[in-house]
Parts: sequence; C-alpha cells; structure tokens
Amino acid sequence: MPSLELKTNVPLEDPKPFLLEFSSIAAKTLRKPELYVSVSYHYNENLTFDGSFDPAFLMTVTSLDNLKPGLTDEYSKSFFEFFREKLGIEGDRGYITFLDPGRAFLGHNATTFGTIFGK
Repeated sequence: MPSLELKTNVPLEDPKPFLLEFSSIAAKTLRKPELYVSVSYHYNENLTFDGSFDPAFLMTVTSLDNLKPGLTDEYSKSFFEFFREKLGIEGDRGYITFLDPGRAFLGHNATTFGTIFGK
C-alpha cells in the first residue's frame, strides 16, 4: 500500500507521464505490486532548500512492513537517482521521510489494514 507524496519546486508541463513512471519506479523500488501504489506530485514554486529556489523536493513515503533500516538506504538511493534524472534535482536538495504507521492506523476499503490482515 505504499503512498508517495512528492512536493517540488520543479514545474512539469504535463505531470501525468512523470507520475506513471514514478508509480512504476516506486513499485519496483519498494518491491510492492503497482496495484497498491499511489503517488502524487505537488508543484510549489515557493519551496526553498538551503535558502534558494534551485530545484528541490520533499517526499513522504508511507508504507507498511517494508520500511526497515538498510532498505530505506536502498530506497533513498533509487528515488534520489530518479529525481536527478527526471527533475534535475541534485542529491543534496531534498529530504525523504519514511513512515510506517502500523496496520491499525492505515485505513482502506472502509476498514483498516489491521482488520484486513491482522495486527
């Protein structure tokens, strides 16, 4: 159920092709079926990093059961490379926050994953 929310000051003329590729990369990187992956892109021209408006990003990855030390290093590397290639954002111009709220704290289909899969 990974959810990835990207905020960036890099405008995209048409974000839809980027989002489809981002979804595919997220599924591959996080080793989850794309069926369960949700990504979003939020352009914010006022996002600053290190006191400048140079290309930058903030991203939150919310996922269950696979955000473990070591793996998050691997995930970070993959996403930073993708953003460098696709958005021109250098590796020192962003942060990724990894969150695993626990099954009982993530709702889906009018219930929670705690109910669906057990606690």
